[in-house]
Amino acid sequence: MDMKQSWWRRIAIIALSAGLLAGSLPVGTGLIGKADAAAGTHNYAEALQKAIYFYETQRSGKLPADNRVEWRGDSGLRDGSDVGVDLTGGWYDAGDHVKFGLPMAYSATMLAWSVVEYRDGYENAGQLEEIKDNIKWATDYFMKAHTKPNELWGQVGAGNTDHAWWGPAEVMQMNRPSFKIDASCPGSDLAGETAAALAAASIVFADDEPEYSAKLLRHAKELYSFADTYRGKYSDCITDAQSFYNSWSGYYDELAWGGAWLYLATNDSAYLSKAIAATDQWASGGSSNWPYTWTQGWDNKNYGAQILLARITSSLNMPEAARFIQSTERNLDYWSVGTNGHRVKYTPGGLAWLDQWGSLRYAANASFIAFVYSDWVSDPVKKARYQDFAVSQMDYILGDNPRQSSYVVGYGQNAPQHPHHRTAHGSWANSESVPTSHRHILYGAMVGGPNASDQYTDDIGDYVSNEVATDYNAGFTGALAKMNLLFGQGHQPLANFPAPEVKGDEIFVEAAIKASGSNFTEIRAMLNNRSAWPARMGDQLSFKYFLDLSEVYAAGRTVSDVNVTASYAEGATISQPVVVDASQHIYAITADFSGTKIYPGGEGHYRKEIQFRISGPQGAWNPNNDHSFQNLGTGNVAKSAYLPVYDAGIRVYGQEPGIALVTAPSVPANVQAVAGSTQVALTWTAVPGATSYSVKRAPVTGGPYISVATGINGLTHTDTGLTNGTTYYYVVTAVNSAGESGNSVQVSATPQAATVVPGTLALTGTAGNAQTNLSWTSSAGTASYKVQRALAGGAYTDVATDLTTLTYTDATAVNGTTYSYRIVAVNAAGQTLSNVVTLTPSAPPATTGTLEFQYRTTGSGVSSNAVTPQFNVKNTGTQAVDLSTVKLRYYFTKDGSADLSFWCDYAQVGAANIEGRFVNVNPAKGTADTYLEISFKPGAGSLAPGAETGVIQARFSKTNWSNFDQSNDYSYDATKTAFTAWNQVTGYQGGTQVWGIEP
Repeated sequence: MDMKQSWWRRIAIIALSAGLLAGSLPVGTGLIGKADAAAGTHNYAEALQKAIYFYETQRSGKLPADNRVEWRGDSGLRDGSDVGVDLTGGWYDAGDHVKFGLPMAYSATMLAWSVVEYRDGYENAGQLEEIKDNIKWATDYFMKAHTKPNELWGQVGAGNTDHAWWGPAEVMQMNRPSFKIDASCPGSDLAGETAAALAAASIVFADDEPEYSAKLLRHAKELYSFADTYRGKYSDCITDAQSFYNSWSGYYDELAWGGAWLYLATNDSAYLSKAIAATDQWASGGSSNWPYTWTQGWDNKNYGAQILLARITSSLNMPEAARFIQSTERNLDYWSVGTNGHRVKYTPGGLAWLDQWGSLRYAANASFIAFVYSDWVSDPVKKARYQDFAVSQMDYILGDNPRQSSYVVGYGQNAPQHPHHRTAHGSWANSESVPTSHRHILYGAMVGGPNASDQYTDDIGDYVSNEVATDYNAGFTGALAKMNLLFGQGHQPLANFPAPEVKGDEIFVEAAIKASGSNFTEIRAMLNNRSAWPARMGDQLSFKYFLDLSEVYAAGRTVSDVNVTASYAEGATISQPVVVDASQHIYAITADFSGTKIYPGGEGHYRKEIQFRISGPQGAWNPNNDHSFQNLGTGNVAKSAYLPVYDAGIRVYGQEPGIALVTAPSVPANVQAVAGSTQVALTWTAVPGATSYSVKRAPVTGGPYISVATGINGLTHTDTGLTNGTTYYYVVTAVNSAGESGNSVQVSATPQAATVVPGTLALTGTAGNAQTNLSWTSSAGTASYKVQRALAGGAYTDVATDLTTLTYTDATAVNGTTYSYRIVAVNAAGQTLSNVVTLTPSAPPATTGTLEFQYRTTGSGVSSNAVTPQFNVKNTGTQAVDLSTVKLRYYFTKDGSADLSFWCDYAQVGAANIEGRFVNVNPAKGTADTYLEISFKPGAGSLAPGAETGVIQARFSKTNWSNFDQSNDYSYDATKTAFTAWNQVTGYQGGTQVWGIEP
């Protein structure tokens, strides 16, 4: 049974048994139509896969055997030991290592809600078990932290102490105090949110794991009772949270939110009554004063609670339904079309921008609840409005923005590479700047996002724009599940995800000759622990210095004449030489750091030093034959593979004598890339010592690169399945048992279809006043197009050549003259002719048409990277007008050669029913070289006499997002800020001009 249907069906059954439900239940997915804003370039299954994976990177505690994050290990294993409670597990909050209970519980509730709503979206992407595993990781922790009916441990770790250290979670050394709420110092918000998470999760697991679901529900009921009985703000008791997650909104939102979820999980009307009663405390003066200018988030749950209650109370035919519906729509209108003349700020690129700190998480959260409500509301205009809004915001986050960049780490084009995240960065030096690049890819993490001007800097130190957090990803993940339902047909998650990372050296010795003489050698050595796959404590480390005493024995002396002393040691002991191979006189000296903590935790922690002197007989001492003396220099220490390192006696780095030293191969040279049709062939020259090669590819120059082939034994590779016309960037690396070389010099190639004559094309056209308008389908393999014209019975002549667009306006046509047109598609191999279209231009009728076209500007300014005209069409006649026969044109100067993109942000007749195209005015006419032609799909319906379409919010930009200068645009008028009949916008009905004056 479909879980989503089953839990709503349970509500319906209860309502029917009480005689409360009249008619059918007004819930369900409703009409789903692809919004114009939806992009076809995103793989929503992959994006969803990675967004879920992010939660696995945040895990604390003992990791499971199926852990997919190779750079994460066990951590926080003593959490709760300060109070004698096992508080291991749960999620680290963000790029830090505090376990804040309120945002963690909120994130779990949102993820569970998304499965309740969009289970099929996860299942279609092959990610249902993954999202359930991640929800369970959190809910297991909540039940562990709920140690008594009225006791809940709500935080582990102190915020300021934790944030003062920049290192990986696995080697934390600071004290991690535990904080709780109980009857003597309660937290209704924290307990209520945790109850909501467990109740929502109980619905997720009800069908597949009924015993686990029942356990979740038992804890949820106890926690809600605790929250309701002992009231107070949790941050008044867990005061450490005040600087990070203070409960600004109080606790009535969580009491309503938790009550609603418990009602959905139990069908117990007592919880519904408590939830509704809590909403009475949201604001004085009734529901008309409820806030609507924010959105769902870790602090305020009003916005999610009112949607749940709108659906529940409507299904029960309760009078309270109206206020929940009205409040929800006030909020969603504020985010989309505006409420009472107020609307959330929008960036020029179309992001609904609420606040600088994590701007994208608010847009993602608003998108998720807009999706949920649009699935339920029956009004088709509202359904389209809220869905279109959510789609536009999600695609902005994934890359449809002025920067043409993804804001999700490891996904899409130009994705962030420097998120504010300690463990992913992998610093060993307690420094955001060491190393300069992250050692790990934090796949799926949505960063905070751009400022109000669409500007963004990928900077690890910018925790406002580049923060990542579990609550940031929560609404985003749920909205991705819905996007996958809408647009993910045929999309697949990545196979073998995640790809193995290329590991660098982690534990090694750096050494140099400190001093030397005729009978001694003094070595300075530093044992490093820069581990990161995963980071780990080194408290049983040692290294060996191998020496060859052949010259000592040749002089009649023995090992007893050799002495080793340490002049300086940071927690190490030095041994005397111990025989390794008596026949060859090979001995080893061990520097043993056992019991000394060496870990990637900052200066003084990640490396420890020892200085030792080896003294031998006068005249019988020569270190040059010592295995470990090889390549040692004087001055600064340098990494040496000839001083092998051991962890608990097991060699983890370096070479012992008698083993041929294998070093990582050098970089492949002479890499070449040759493009074919849908493929690129790569070749390179052999690298000495390489046992195989890897080929890596990137969609943009400079990477990041993803492996497309590994274990290549030859010197060639052909990358197939590529898109013709797209440029790909490649590097090649050489591999052996010692590691992988650096990247080769980057090469690039652009696959092209095999050269044949252009493909077929179809021409259509319409006649206007002293002009004809032509458009044609794209012809495969075409380099350019020609427009040819002929009079009746005459020869064809060129009227336009070297066109790369698919439209043309012939402004030299004479009214009353019949012309035949054809298009010639041209490439190097030849040409292909289109069909012939015959057109006769004519003057418009002398009488005024029955349509009035109104225009207003949004006041965005003369210079902007987005032009945002708005229109209204009014039927002034006595007959209904089929809108599918109506078109309007807005004339402007293109100000450059970049391609143009059109969006309909909102239309009262439905944004999905609006289409826009751009047509060149050739030759240009005064202040117009291009026009935007807007038309209506059949779904827009007809316009009755006296009726109006209502606002049509258009927006267009250049693909390079450069600015327009609207001051010289024919149809632009900065003074028209209210709808006004405007004759410099032209209108057409059935191909005949009925309004305005063409330029």
